Amino acid sequence: MRTRGLRGALAADTAIGAGNVLARVLAHGADPDGPGLTFDTAVDGYPAGQPLTLGQLDERVAARSAWLHERGIGPRDPVAVWATSAADTVLSFLALARLGAIPALMNGRLRPEIAAEYLRRLRAVGVLADAEHAEALAGHDPGALLLGQPAEAGTGDPTTAPAHYRHHDEDPVVITHTSGTTGVPKAVLHSHASLFAATRHLLAMPQAQGTRRILNALPAPHTATVLMVNQALGNQAEMLLVSEQGGQRVLDAIQRWRPDGVFGFSVTWAELARFDLTGYDLDSVRLWFNTGDATHEPHVRRLVAVGSRDVMTRDGVTRVRGSVFIDGLGSSEMGHSMFHITHTTATSRYGRCVGRPYRFTRVAVLDPDGTELPPGQVGWLGIDSPSLFRGYWNDSVTTHRSRLRGWYLTGDLVYADDEGRYYHLDRAVDAVDAGNGKRFYTALSEERVLAACPDVTDCTVVMVADGDGVVTDVLLELAAGADPDTDRAEAVRVALGDDVGATLRRVVPVRADDIPVTVTGKVRKVALRERYLTESPS
Repeated sequence: MRTRGLRGALAADTAIGAGNVLARVLAHGADPDGPGLTFDTAVDGYPAGQPLTLGQLDERVAARSAWLHERGIGPRDPVAVWATSAADTVLSFLALARLGAIPALMNGRLRPEIAAEYLRRLRAVGVLADAEHAEALAGHDPGALLLGQPAEAGTGDPTTAPAHYRHHDEDPVVITHTSGTTGVPKAVLHSHASLFAATRHLLAMPQAQGTRRILNALPAPHTATVLMVNQALGNQAEMLLVSEQGGQRVLDAIQRWRPDGVFGFSVTWAELARFDLTGYDLDSVRLWFNTGDATHEPHVRRLVAVGSRDVMTRDGVTRVRGSVFIDGLGSSEMGHSMFHITHTTATSRYGRCVGRPYRFTRVAVLDPDGTELPPGQVGWLGIDSPSLFRGYWNDSVTTHRSRLRGWYLTGDLVYADDEGRYYHLDRAVDAVDAGNGKRFYTALSEERVLAACPDVTDCTVVMVADGDGVVTDVLLELAAGADPDTDRAEAVRVALGDDVGATLRRVVPVRADDIPVTVTGKVRKVALRERYLTESPS
């Protein structure tokens, strides 16, 4: 079946959902010799980097399903997957979903004591852990049986795999987790229907350029990768999944594999911005797609300056220099980015603008009582979308506290303009109430500092309410060759503006390793606030 016809058939298929995309794509007549997935590690005798066809992918998933079934895993059994490689994570997800089990995907960078506590709260019936993480669990009580390593499951006999489980829309289909900025991550549950809602919408629209050969630079255990795997299968696109998302790794993968689209988080774009991108062959890239936290303007501008894209002219479709960057704002709980804005070299609308909402969602700016605020007023972001998560696994208290008058509260502070565009100012926990109706925002401040200081590649602003006032420290990651002894305090103060600038205590050059981050690369500002209240940064 032609890709365009397949996409339409999938979008209209009432039986499809996040748990059975691979099976439904084949059922609709997709060529088994067509593209499946490509991994950066060896898979069951297939070398690293060799594309698996759709049929080969289905066989490898069936082998794992058979192996798991022999060990008693069945419908609605929560099974944790803790591994480093993207192949181990993604193939385990597909196999467990085929059985109707509930894969719980864990980031490989979790500390062992945090992972063990997370597993106990999960109440999993079993754990698939690679050798490194099985060893890390030694001496800890995860409260679940260690089933074996994910790669071992590939030795199963695919011909003995049970028939694909018939999912109901509300069947739990995957558990992922938050970044864990304050300790043990929250376990985010999605259903068969919820995690396919955004994909169904996208399949019903024309396929965008930059989505036919994709480099997936998202963390493999994250909700975003589950989404991207299903979107790639539905689009019959080629996709390479990389197990590490560092800047050099991503650049090497782009040059080697030559994707037309690169999908990642803002932390990866910040890392790429540290490199002289003109020294790399990035011409194949038409599209950079960001989800999670919104991306800072200087990072976007560096990326859209490289690559190329197709534009319509009077002479027809023409390839021009410069790529496209689609920014947005999303989270594990949202089930997809809720907003989108497109940037090119000609873009001028920044200032933390995340664009307009996707058509499948409703958004609102709310006051603390849940009353909708008019354009221009800052409030809490509320979401109502079929893509929303179904709650925090085994934590109904936190689930209900995240809801207000029918809205899911994301924890973000935003405002809308008169034209329906939304602007993200900060996470509520990182903003500071300065009194007299004023609130200061760290993310907005970082955007302003980066825009004003071209020799700074990344910036972290730490604000602390100190007695009767606010104290602000600005931590700068400098570009290669930048002089760390240069006094940038006045330039930073001007960039921050009069109100926040008046609270500036110090400007400190730091290394990237000096900044505490979560397993997905988010800055742990709560840890920085605690640190900078009591000690001087070095």
